Amino acid sequence: MEKKTLPDGPNARQRSYLIGRLRKAVKWASLFQELCSIKGDSRTSLEAEAYAAYMKGSLLFEKDQNWDVALKCFKSARAVYEELGKYGDLENQVLCRERVEELEPSIRYCLHKIGESNLQTSELVSIGEIEGPALDLFKAKLEAAMAEARSQQAASMTEFHWLGNRFPISNAKIRVSILKAQELEKDIHGSAADSLPAEKKLVLYDKIFAAYHEARSCIRNDLVTAANSENVKDELSGLDKAVGAILGQRTIERNQLLVKIAKSKLNKVRDDKNEKVTKPEELVRLYDLLLQNTADLSDLVSSGRDRKVEEVALAEECELRSMAFRAERCFYLAKSYSSAGKRTEAYALYSRARSLADAALMKLQSANAADQVMIKELRTLYNESRSNSCAEHAKGIMEEEKAPENLSKKISNISLNGTDKKMEKLLMEKLDTYESAVGEANMKVVPRIETFPPAFQPVPRNPIVLDLAYNLIEFPSLDSRMKKDKKGFISRFWG
Repeated sequence: MEKKTLPDGPNARQRSYLIGRLRKAVKWASLFQELCSIKGDSRTSLEAEAYAAYMKGSLLFEKDQNWDVALKCFKSARAVYEELGKYGDLENQVLCRERVEELEPSIRYCLHKIGESNLQTSELVSIGEIEGPALDLFKAKLEAAMAEARSQQAASMTEFHWLGNRFPISNAKIRVSILKAQELEKDIHGSAADSLPAEKKLVLYDKIFAAYHEARSCIRNDLVTAANSENVKDELSGLDKAVGAILGQRTIERNQLLVKIAKSKLNKVRDDKNEKVTKPEELVRLYDLLLQNTADLSDLVSSGRDRKVEEVALAEECELRSMAFRAERCFYLAKSYSSAGKRTEAYALYSRARSLADAALMKLQSANAADQVMIKELRTLYNESRSNSCAEHAKGIMEEEKAPENLSKKISNISLNGTDKKMEKLLMEKLDTYESAVGEANMKVVPRIETFPPAFQPVPRNPIVLDLAYNLIEFPSLDSRMKKDKKGFISRFWG
């Protein structure tokens, strides 16, 4: 039976229609099972029995009735498909395995509804991420179950802990939003985070931002409607500050992920997939964002009075990160100048990046809890800045040495009358010589490959009017249309 894809979940009318379709499918599946048991072989009969059990379980599943019977139907269908998947050709085994994988989330959900399984919200999310043709309607139910599970877990959440501070939460919406964000953070910072692709992480970060923004809007609404109690306002202001600081930290993490993606595409050549290659200027913009994010987070943490030790430590960490980001930004700014052929500016910026990386390394190594990953990155940056500055210095000297020679060549080719101007040959005219027709990478020279657009050429064409027929054409008389001169009385005698 075909199940329609409903992006926002079925409404009451669609649900009634789908249940009617399922009821008809169950009827015909039962008749098909009876027919196969009489006319078919044992394998066909088993397949028909599994299909009938699956359709009956799907009907009960959609009707939210008899979860134990639905579970029994799903389990019997799974058992049959598991046995059938052990025999037959490879295509049949793959098909049976797909059926088993499709049945697994339905079985787990039935166990959850019966109460025999203590599924957490994160496990429900993992079930909802399973793709399959028969799971479209299942996800709408899963969203409702996840919201219900979050509400139950949020009931026990009375305080929010952040950097040694405890903020009471009385609003249920704030608790649910914060709990949702924390569950999504487990997917990013958990043990399976390394196996997640970058695109999936970006989607998770967007969901985290949405959850925290929702919590922050609820907090500010409570601040507006709060009474004159100063304690309540202080607690809500502190909670707003804590949520804002976490948002700042996650924003920095997301931008660092974007930097990592951009660095992986920096030295790539455009492939057949037309994948966009990163330019150094894009990394400079990303590091500008990181510097701004770090400054905002530092200002937010440093605001207020009676700061705790953890807040002071976070402010110092922001300062160290800012120094590292500044060195990285200077390095990629030097790369952009180098690609433009500006050797002096690139050399100065590489030297500046090396000094910034050295200062950040010294300050980071003197810290109590030094970040070893950042230390390793800064050492790599220091070495690359040093090597690139030496390379730019050498290139600058070579170009300076070649400058008089190139100038003398250009002067010798100058002609005062302009008639002796030497035309450079095109690539198609000098295929036997090894000479570049494009020019150097840092010079804006028009490539001389072939003349474009091509010159006009005469093309033979049939004549429109035959010259032989011209003498035989009889043209009409135009005398009647000619202007006649008026003559006087005397002129008539003299002609």
